[in-house]
Amino acid sequence: MQLLKELCAISAPSGSEGKLREFIIKNAEGFCDEIKTDSLGNLIARKKGAGKRIMLSAHMDEVGFITIAIDKKDYVAFSEIGDVKLNTLTGNKVLFLNDKTGIVVEKVEKPIKPSDYRIEVLGCKGESLYMVNVGDVATFYPAFDYNNNFISSKALNSRMGCYVLLQLLKEIQTSKNDLYFVFTAQHQIGFRGAKIAAAQIDPHYSITIDSAVYNDFADIDSSVSIDMGPAVKIMDSSTICHPKIRKLLSEAAEEEGMQIQLEVSENFKSAGSAIQTAGAGVISGTVSIPLKYINTPNEVISFNDVKGSIRLLKRMCAKEI
Repeated sequence: MQLLKELCAISAPSGSEGKLREFIIKNAEGFCDEIKTDSLGNLIARKKGAGKRIMLSAHMDEVGFITIAIDKKDYVAFSEIGDVKLNTLTGNKVLFLNDKTGIVVEKVEKPIKPSDYRIEVLGCKGESLYMVNVGDVATFYPAFDYNNNFISSKALNSRMGCYVLLQLLKEIQTSKNDLYFVFTAQHQIGFRGAKIAAAQIDPHYSITIDSAVYNDFADIDSSVSIDMGPAVKIMDSSTICHPKIRKLLSEAAEEEGMQIQLEVSENFKSAGSAIQTAGAGVISGTVSIPLKYINTPNEVISFNDVKGSIRLLKRMCAKEI
């Protein structure tokens, strides 16, 4: 739990994953045979085995904000990095990478686009605004809460997958397969890291750890529910997961005696599509962790679902595929 809290506390919007990457390296060293960072910023940790190359991936980056101007009233005008939920912004705190804190305020009534908002940087007016410049980036301010196995925090959409990969690295002692644990960069702006990593590794199989977006108030019942176990993805709007991966995951769940869900998501895309179509194509699938309030300051997950994902993937990785 403490590791997940520390992962969520680090600010890492797309293209600025460096601090988080260094934290992950410190926690991964000693549990893998080799570790490297590629030119795009992906972190790849390998646990060698004689069998098939299996790529296990999760993205590091989170949504954020980038400064585009300082207006005449000394407020920061910004644009989005990724799909920020604009209707959740008013009054929320943000944290710049230089540790300056800001508050998002409405410039107009009923704001509907980023230019309708501004950020007031605390204590920075007039000449002191040099502390925030055009191009500086920010994320939602970290606030991690845990109660009765439920967690709320910014960046859970990415960090829960990073947590799963780190725990698998620590728990898998040896492997018959050649395992690549990939912490990808620039997911929020088009799954760039996943595509580049897959091209390098050329895996036989790939499994992405991602979120299954859940909404208590959706007009149509979701295919998944929070706190009911991890989900094996069938399809989303960008990919159809390979039946072989679905079968292997279902068998692993049965062997573990654990409950899994099946996910069909018509309105969301996933990094699995970028991996699936890399090179000559990859047999790909996704394990999804149900999540509420995606890309807001307070995403919500069940820690039971996270632990279930670790059990499921650990069992599958032990198979000789």
